[in-house]
Amino acid sequence: MHSNGYTIGFALVVCVTCSVVLALTAGGLRPAIERNIAFDIQRNILKAVDLYNPRTPQPPAVISSLYTTHIRGFVVDGTGRIVPGKTPDDISAESNSDLLPVFARIDNQTITGYCIPISGMGLWSTLYGYLALRADGETVMGITFYKHGETPGLGGEIEADWFTANFVGKNIFSSDGELVSIRVAKGAVPKDAPADTRAHTVDGISGATMTGNGLTAFLKSDLERYLPFFTAVRNGQPPVIQGV
Repeated sequence: MHSNGYTIGFALVVCVTCSVVLALTAGGLRPAIERNIAFDIQRNILKAVDLYNPRTPQPPAVISSLYTTHIRGFVVDGTGRIVPGKTPDDISAESNSDLLPVFARIDNQTITGYCIPISGMGLWSTLYGYLALRADGETVMGITFYKHGETPGLGGEIEADWFTANFVGKNIFSSDGELVSIRVAKGAVPKDAPADTRAHTVDGISGATMTGNGLTAFLKSDLERYLPFFTAVRNGQPPVIQGV
């Protein structure tokens, strides 16, 4: 029978060995993890601007090529002006910086859409995603969510295609030019609702009213931060992007 000292010493050796192995493994995998994170961001931005269909998955090389060809990232400040020398890589999509990243979709040297990161509280977790608007700066091109901890089958349905498809074609401005964002209804949007209401409202998720309320709140909050930028776009003053 071993002494207590031997047992403790053996346990310490095992713990230290395991810690070293885990540290080395984590360090070795870090480049691959960072590549996968960057790839996932590219895929979600492409999905938001309607350049990637998850039903027909593409290999990473194809997605990276699409991103390089069609996406130009830049940063704007609180007044909507481009910040020289800054790129979206300088700003975490999960931060609350005063500098705001924008990703423009480019087709044939023409801006056809804008994508911005969105985030905020749902019911159980913070939701992270991207919202894209068409070149007019007001019509939704697409929306996607890539990270959340909502209940599967309930609030977790925010990432389902049937839900995100509801946003396409909606308008974030009212007919008189006020930023109203997009509201998630409790249940289906009534068929007899006024046209102006239907233009800014999407069907909710059954059993996930709080998640929908959270999305409604933070989506408008995020859009308000970008209001100077999208106001300029709507007024016929799109950003001047190098190479476009």
